[in-house]
Amino acid sequence: MMTVQHQNTQKTAPVGRDLRVSFEFFPPKTEKMEETMWRSIHRLAPLAPSFVSVTYGAGGSTRDRTHASVTRIQRETGIPAAAHLTCVGHTRDEIERIAHTYWNEGIRSIVALRGDLPDAGDTYVPTPGGYDYAVDLVAGLKKIEDFDISVSAYPETHPDAPNADFEIDYLKRKFDAGADRAITQFFFDNDVFLRFRDKCDKAGITAPIVPGILPVTNFGALLKFAGMCGANVPQRLHHSFDGLDEDPDTRRMVAFHESISQVQGLMAEGVTDFHFYTLNRAELTYAICHALGIRATPVAAIA
Repeated sequence: MMTVQHQNTQKTAPVGRDLRVSFEFFPPKTEKMEETMWRSIHRLAPLAPSFVSVTYGAGGSTRDRTHASVTRIQRETGIPAAAHLTCVGHTRDEIERIAHTYWNEGIRSIVALRGDLPDAGDTYVPTPGGYDYAVDLVAGLKKIEDFDISVSAYPETHPDAPNADFEIDYLKRKFDAGADRAITQFFFDNDVFLRFRDKCDKAGITAPIVPGILPVTNFGALLKFAGMCGANVPQRLHHSFDGLDEDPDTRRMVAFHESISQVQGLMAEGVTDFHFYTLNRAELTYAICHALGIRATPVAAIA
């Protein structure tokens, strides 16, 4: 079997306080979902993440709920909160008003994205009077205020990208426009990420490329997410989760094993930053962080 060679490796993997983690949530649609999200936020906040982010619905459909969640997180926990902001569905004037509102409320971080279309399968067309693509949004936000900006990256190539080289070139353009880091779409084959990181390095990209980690809480939902974003689900995961639909305890143990193995494998290659897609659930993410040596500290600001 051929062994894949990677750059930027180190012999000793970082542990505990040498690691930086961030968490992603989505704005809740119901009162019950809101309770679940806030239980998760209060559970994870003592792990002192670098930041937490709140997603934006397709077509900007959750703008008000995203805004409410972001401002409350930062107000009640003191942890830097990053609001997702998209090109889809907004004019430049609207983006400027939203950005100024965030800045005036103390929000300094934005995740700048092209955004998903309201109807899956539609062909993307820029919003009239808006920013055409994420690179334009990044440049525009930097002119409005000096935000800390994260952007997306696709180790397995964005479904709309013509090829992998275009993916790298476009990511570099986003950094040249002012982005501070890239957070990847979730993936399950570490070699895919490591090859992508090597290509970014060869392209002259020096900003952080943070791997996005998705602990698997629902395998059926995972397959749906993967199909939408073009992420590959290895056969080993199909085998690992086969027959566990009605066995949540075993499913959680398998999910923990898969995620901790993935993260530890990346740590062995020198990765020190991880972004967890929590799906508004804290249990698996908290357990993974604890196993990595990240310990909770008091967060006095939490209500």
